[in-house]
Amino acid sequence: MFRDESLLGRFIVGMARLMAIAGGLVLLAMVGMIVVSIIGRALLFVGLKPITGDYELVSIGMGFAIFAFMPWAHLTRSHALVALVTDSFGLRVNSWILVITDIMMLAASWFIAWRLYYGMMDKFAYRETTLLLRFPLSWAYAMAFVGAVVMAVVAVYVLGRSLSYAIKGEAEPKQAGAEV
Repeated sequence: MFRDESLLGRFIVGMARLMAIAGGLVLLAMVGMIVVSIIGRALLFVGLKPITGDYELVSIGMGFAIFAFMPWAHLTRSHALVALVTDSFGLRVNSWILVITDIMMLAASWFIAWRLYYGMMDKFAYRETTLLLRFPLSWAYAMAFVGAVVMAVVAVYVLGRSLSYAIKGEAEPKQAGAEV
């Protein structure tokens, strides 16, 4: 059930991949906007001007992009691993260490999603906006919340995957990102 080639696995991998692609597209749009804004600043003397609220848009876009990349990074185990001590342990011990770290990642991701939900609801209730563009901060929180929920769902799947491999005493396949 917790194999990447299963129906559930393909769904989770597809969902995480879509979020990462969306995050990448937002980053590309932000880069384009920053380039245009810098050119506008540099050419003030010919009547051009920077994009109003570019800092606000970058902070909103970066918030979404970070949460959009987190599910893919966790699914493929692309985050930082410090293996100074654990390299000397055997396969079985390292498999259970992955299970323990996946439990911690699950707890952290659900906590973040839970708190983002309440932050988002507060922003909707108080109708807080950005200073220049008057963009509702509630929608910025909502975009981040989507990524946080996907991360939490992916964390459940990754825990199930690492647990199934640890119980069988097997190493996760290299495409899963584990270097045990």
